[in-house]
Amino acid sequence: MAAKVVNAVSILVADDDAQDTMLVQMAVERACLNLRLESVKDGEEAINYLMGRERYADRNAHPFPSMMLLDLKMPRVNGFDVLDYVRRQPGLRQLPIVIFSSSDDPKDIRRAYDAGANSYLCKPHSHGDLSALLKALEDYWFKFNHFPPCH
Repeated sequence: MAAKVVNAVSILVADDDAQDTMLVQMAVERACLNLRLESVKDGEEAINYLMGRERYADRNAHPFPSMMLLDLKMPRVNGFDVLDYVRRQPGLRQLPIVIFSSSDDPKDIRRAYDAGANSYLCKPHSHGDLSALLKALEDYWFKFNHFPPCH
C-alpha cells in the first residue's frame, strides 16, 4: 500500500485493521502529505520489515522507514512486544515509534512510554481529525524535529 510520492518520507504502519490502514492512506492523500506509507498487518511482519527479512529484503521496494505508526492490539506479536524488540536492537532503537491506538486506557499509555514509545496518539473518529493529526505529525517529526545522524 505504498503511496507513489517522489522524495516522500517513509512511514511503516503496523496495524491489523485493514480499514484503519486504508483510512490513514486516504487521509495522507487528502491532505497532500509528503509521506510514503508501507503497511504490515501484525507485529511479526513489522519486525521482519524493520530487519529487512524475507519478502522485505529489497530496500528499494521496502525502504527502511523514518518512523513507525504502531497499533498495540495485533495478532501473533502485539505492539508492546514489537516496541520492546525494537528498543533492544542497536540498529533500530533510535527509530521514532508513535503508538497509534484506539485505546485511551492510561495503563496502555504508561506501558507504551515505559517501553520506549516516542509518542502516543489515539485514533481519531473523523476523517478531518485524522488528516489534521497526520499533518501535525508530518510537521513536527519531519519539519521541526532533529534526528541523530545515520550511521
